[in-house]
Amino acid sequence: MGSSGLARLQGLFAVYKPPGTKWLHVRETVELQLLKGLNAAKPPAPEQRVRFLLGPVEGSEEKKLTLTATSVPTLTTHRLVRGPAFTSLKIGVGHRLDAQASGVLVLAVGHGRRLLTDVYDAHLTKDYTVRGLLGKATDNFCEDGRLIEKTTYDHVTRELLDRILAIIQGSHQKALVMYSNLDLKSQEAYEMAVQGVIRPMNKSPMLICGIRCLHFAPPEFLLEVQCMHETQQQLRKLVHEIGLELKTTAVCTQVRRTRDGFFRLDDALLRTQWNLHSIQDAIQAAAPRVAAELKRNLRLRLGHQQLPSAGQPWGFKDPSAAVEVESYSGQ
Repeated sequence: MGSSGLARLQGLFAVYKPPGTKWLHVRETVELQLLKGLNAAKPPAPEQRVRFLLGPVEGSEEKKLTLTATSVPTLTTHRLVRGPAFTSLKIGVGHRLDAQASGVLVLAVGHGRRLLTDVYDAHLTKDYTVRGLLGKATDNFCEDGRLIEKTTYDHVTRELLDRILAIIQGSHQKALVMYSNLDLKSQEAYEMAVQGVIRPMNKSPMLICGIRCLHFAPPEFLLEVQCMHETQQQLRKLVHEIGLELKTTAVCTQVRRTRDGFFRLDDALLRTQWNLHSIQDAIQAAAPRVAAELKRNLRLRLGHQQLPSAGQPWGFKDPSAAVEVESYSGQ
C-alpha cells in the first residue's frame, strides 16, 4: 500500500497537543508514525529474471554440467537490500502552540502544505479556554512563575468581571474595524459586519473578537476567548491585566485551544490515533469542509469575485500576496 497510502496523505488534519509537549516533538512523532505505517505495507512481489545457471543435465547419469535457463527473483529492490521505502515525510504546522499550552494543532502533509498559506491569509479566528487564579502575580504570568505579589480578592464579583470583559471586547472590536481597512459607510462593510466576517487585511496585534466568563468560583475563573493573531503568552498576560482591572492580581493556570479556524476539538486526533489509517481518514473527512471554507473566505477577501464551480480547478492569483490558489478535493 506504499504509493496508494501516500496518495491519500494529501491535505490538512488536526491533532490534540497535550500540555508540556513542544509542537516540534508532536510533528516528529506524527511523522515517525506515518513512516511506520507506510513502510509496514506488504511489498510487491519481486520481479523475475531469466538466469543461466550451471548444473547437471536432468536424467543423465554423467557428471557433466550444462547451462540451464532458470527464472529467479531479483533482489535489488528487496527491503533488506534497499532499506525502507520511505525515510522522510514533510509535514507543515499551522498556528503553533507553546509547550505549556494544549489543544487543537493543525498539521499539513503533502500538497496540503500549500493550503497553510491560504489559511494564514484568511485570518480565521481561534477559540481558547483560559483558566485564571486570583490573588497572585508572577514574573511570567503563570502559576509556576516566581511569585511577585499576593493580594486579596474578596471584593471581586461575577458582575464586576463581566463588566471588565465587556470593556475589553468593545475596545478590541473597534481595533478590528480599524485594521480591516474598510469604509464603514460602504455596502461591503455592512454585509461583512452582518455576516460577522470582518477580518484584518494584514498582520496586526492580537485582536479579541469575543470574550466571556464560563465559570466563576473565586479564586478560580474560566474564560472563553475568541481571537486572532495571538500568542499563548499574550493570553496569559491578558489574565494578568484583567486582574489589575479588578483591583487585584491574577495568574493564568491553563491555556487550551478548542478551535483553530474550521478544526474543532472533535476533529483533533488523540495520541492513540496518530497512525496512518486514522490520519488518512481525518484528511478525507476534513477535505470538503476545508475547500468550502477557504473558497468562502477568499471570495469575501477578493470582493465577491466570480469563482469556478465546485470540482473545477481554479488558479487565480491573490493580488495582495501573489500566491496561487489551487482547488482542493482531497483526492
